[in-house]
Amino acid sequence: MAEGPQRQMIISPHWLQAAVLLFVIGFSVLLFSAILTYQDQPPIPTRVVTEAGDTLFTGDDIMAGQNVFQKYGLMEYGTFLGHGAYLGPDFTAEYLHREAEAMAASYANLPGATNVAAIDRMRRELRENRYDPASGTLTFSAGQAEAFQSLLVYYSEFFSDPVGQAGLPPRLIVSRDELSQITSFFAWGAWTTTAQRPGLGYSYTNNWPYDPILGNGPTADALIWSILSIIALLSGIGLTFYFFGRYDWLGWRGEEERTTISFLPPDKVALTPSQKSTAWYFLIMALLFLLQTLMGGVTAHYRAEPGSFFGINLPQWLPYNLARTWHVQLAIFWVATSYVAAGIFITPLIALREPRGQRTLSFGLLGALVIVVVGSLLGEAAGIFNLLGPWWYLLGNQGWEYLDLGRIWQILLIVGLFLWAFIIFRGLRARLANEHVGNMPYLFFYASLSIPVFYAVGLIGGQGSSFTVMEFWRFWVVHLWVEDFLELFTTATVAYAFVLLGIVSQRTGTRVIYLSVILYSVGGVIGTLHHMYFNGTPVSALALGAFFSAMEVIPLVLLSFEAWSFLRAGGLVGRSAESFPHWWAVWFLAAVGFWNFLGAGVFGFLINLPIVSYYEIGTNLTANHGHTALFGVYGMLAIALMLFGLRYLVRSDRWSDRAAAISFWSLNLGLIWMAFFNLFPVGLIQIADSFQNGYYHARELTFVLSPLVNFLEWARLPGDWLFIIGGVLPLLYLALQAILHPGGGGTIPEEQEITDRTLFTDVEE
Repeated sequence: MAEGPQRQMIISPHWLQAAVLLFVIGFSVLLFSAILTYQDQPPIPTRVVTEAGDTLFTGDDIMAGQNVFQKYGLMEYGTFLGHGAYLGPDFTAEYLHREAEAMAASYANLPGATNVAAIDRMRRELRENRYDPASGTLTFSAGQAEAFQSLLVYYSEFFSDPVGQAGLPPRLIVSRDELSQITSFFAWGAWTTTAQRPGLGYSYTNNWPYDPILGNGPTADALIWSILSIIALLSGIGLTFYFFGRYDWLGWRGEEERTTISFLPPDKVALTPSQKSTAWYFLIMALLFLLQTLMGGVTAHYRAEPGSFFGINLPQWLPYNLARTWHVQLAIFWVATSYVAAGIFITPLIALREPRGQRTLSFGLLGALVIVVVGSLLGEAAGIFNLLGPWWYLLGNQGWEYLDLGRIWQILLIVGLFLWAFIIFRGLRARLANEHVGNMPYLFFYASLSIPVFYAVGLIGGQGSSFTVMEFWRFWVVHLWVEDFLELFTTATVAYAFVLLGIVSQRTGTRVIYLSVILYSVGGVIGTLHHMYFNGTPVSALALGAFFSAMEVIPLVLLSFEAWSFLRAGGLVGRSAESFPHWWAVWFLAAVGFWNFLGAGVFGFLINLPIVSYYEIGTNLTANHGHTALFGVYGMLAIALMLFGLRYLVRSDRWSDRAAAISFWSLNLGLIWMAFFNLFPVGLIQIADSFQNGYYHARELTFVLSPLVNFLEWARLPGDWLFIIGGVLPLLYLALQAILHPGGGGTIPEEQEITDRTLFTDVEE
C-alpha cells in the first residue's frame, strides 16, 4: 500500500474506461426507456361514461382510488397488475374476471342469445379501445357499465366488512367516496389489460393477465424474447468461462502463491472512537433483524390460517397488510444498518487516520436512523388505520412495496444516508487527495455515495404519478439500489477487508471491484426492465428486460466458478477458526455465493423469462426468488460484515464461535426449508393452476386454502422457528457482547496516524 502524491492507477486504465463506458450505455438505455414509458403509458381518461353519455367516474376518481389503495397499504395485501403481496387477490385480475362473467351472463339472458355469442360479444367489447384522446373520454359498453355498478357493491362490502376479510381488519374502508374511488381505480386497471393499444394487436399490458374466459394469451413477443434470452444466457456463460479460464484477469493465481499469513489477534488491534461506536449499530441491526423475522412469521402464518393467529384474532390489531409492510421495511432497515456500520468501521483502516469528530457524527447518525425507523413504522400503522387524515402520505405510508414509509421519513432517510457518505468522505479525504480517481479508496467512496443517490430516485414519482410511471421509478430502487449498488458497496468493502487482512493484493482487489461494476452494468442496469413486462410500459421494456436480465445470471455463475479461488484466498482451505479470526464471516460470504447462484441466478432467471412471468408474476415463485435472493445474498452479506466488525469489538474471551456457527447453519437450513418445503413447491402448484384455470384463480384465497397448499403452508413452520431461534438470537447475543464486554487493543486517538496498515503481521512468499 505504497503512498505518494497523486499516485497512479495501480491496474490498467482500460478497466476504468470499460466500467464508465458500460455504465453510461446502460443508463442511457434505461433513461430512454423512461421517456417511452411516459409517452406510451395507459391513458387516464378525463371521464368514463356509458353509451348514453352518463358519467360513471372521472380521472380524478381513478387517481383518488389509487391513493386509497396506497393509504390502506393494500399493495402489501394483494397485487395490482401483478405487483404487491401474496395473501389477497390481484385486484386487476379479479375485477376483470368478475366483469367478464357479469357481461357474459347479462348478454346470455338477451332474447335469442347463446352462451357462445355472449362470450364472443364480451371479448369483443373488452378488446375494443373506446378511448377518445381528443376529448379524454372513455366510453364503457352497456355490459361494462353494468358490471361496474355490481362490482362497486362487491368491493364496498369487501372493504367495509364488519368482521374483516382474511388478514384485514374489520371495516378497513368505510367512506362511500373512498369505496367508489378504489373501485374506479380497479376498473381502470382492468380496462388497461384488455383494451388494445392503438394500431397494435395486444393490450396495454401485453395481454396480461391470462384468463380463459377472456381468450387472453401471451403475445408472440413474450415467446420470442424468452427464447432469445436463453440464447443470450448460454452464449454469455460460454464466453465468460472461456475468457476467465484462458486469462487470469483477476490475478487469483498469483495470490495462491502466498503460503502463510499470520493474522493479528483481535485483542491486539487498536480501534478508533468511530469504530467502537459501530457496536451500537450492530446491536440495533440485530434487534431489527429479530423484529423483521417475527413479522415474517406472522405474515406466513396468515397464509396457513387466514384471519387468525393460532385461534387469536390478531388481524384486528396487526393485520396482514401492516405486518408485511413492517416485514419489508425492516428488511431494508437492518441490512442498511449493517452496511452503514461496516462503512464507518473500515474507513479508518483505509485512511490510516481518523479526523476529529467522527465519533460524534457516527452517534448522531445512529440517533437519526433510530428516529426514522421508529417514526416510519408507527406512521405506517397510523396510516393504515386511517388515523392521520390528509397527512397519511407524508407521515404514514406511501403505499408502494419497498417504498412504504411516508414521504417525510423517506426524505429523512435519504438525508441520513448522505450524511453517512459525508462521514466516509471526511474520513477518506486526506487519502483521496493522493490517489488516482480509479484506485480502491475512490472506488470505496463511489460505492458508498451510490447508496443514497439511487435510493433518492424513489422521490421522482409522487402522489399524483400514475401507477405505470410510479412503478418504473420504484423498481429503480427495488432493482438498481438493492441488486446492483448494494452489491457494489459490498464488493468494495469485502475486497478492501481482504486487502487489509493481507489475503489479496490491492491489484486483485481493485480488479474484483471493476469486474463487479462491468458485469452488473452489462445486464443489471437494463435488466431492471424485467420488472415491467405487464404494468403498462411499451413492449420494448419486455424485449430489453428479457434479453439483458438473462445476462444478470452471468456474473452470478462467474462468482460460483471463482468460489474455490475465493475460499483459498479467504482462508477456509487448510485453516481453522482458531488460526483465522474471521472464519465464520467468510463462511457467510461463501453462503452468499451459493444463494447468489441459486436464489438470484436460478430462481431469478426462471421467473424473468417473459413466457414464465406471464403466468407466474405475483405468485409464490416470486416470493421464493425474493427470499432466497434478498436474504440469501444481502442478508448473508450484512451478517458477514457484522461478524467481521464484531470480531474486533467483542473481547476475545467473550467471543463465541459456537454462537456464530449455530447462526450460520440455522439461517441457511431455515432458508432451505422455507424455499423447498413451502415457497418453491407452492409456486409450482400455483403456476400450474394459473395455466389451467387462469391467473385470477391462482390468486384466490380458495387456492391458498386448498388441502395440499394449506398443508405446505403449515409445513413451513419448523423452518421459520429454526431461522428465528437458532439463526437470529445468537447474532443478538454476539452484538450484546460488544456492548457489555468491548474488545480491541486500546483506542487510537483522533488525528493520530494509524501505524498498523494491515490486520496481519507476516506474509511468507
